[in-house]
Amino acid sequence: MNRRVARIKSVQALYQVEMTGVDPDEAIEVALEEDETTDPFLQDLVHGTLQYLIEIDAMLEEALEHWTLQRLSRIDRAIMRQCVYEMKYVEEVPVNVSINEAVDLAKGFHAEEESGRFVNGVTSKVAEMIQTNTGGE
Repeated sequence: MNRRVARIKSVQALYQVEMTGVDPDEAIEVALEEDETTDPFLQDLVHGTLQYLIEIDAMLEEALEHWTLQRLSRIDRAIMRQCVYEMKYVEEVPVNVSINEAVDLAKGFHAEEESGRFVNGVTSKVAEMIQTNTGGE
């Protein structure tokens, strides 16, 4: 499974966990096609995002202007949470790649172009916060 597919499946699983409270591993299994097997990157995205959810949500809340996290669609929350996890905790993925992938996911899950721009703005602001807090890596 390539990383783009893993990100799509991760967003689906994160959405399902939020909607139903299902176990993350079960949500991953539901997101997979019959002939697909789970992937370490997919597992890391889902479990890592959920492990650091409080910290991730705090960063997103700080980056949102005139919005609250709960006001966002669940799919946008899942996309941005995953992106923030990836930017902060997955060292082998460059920050700009994480943001671009999140924007592409937003465009893919939504018909409107505004979703991609909104996700780009919020995640870029979080990336600046992360860079400032880590000494400008």
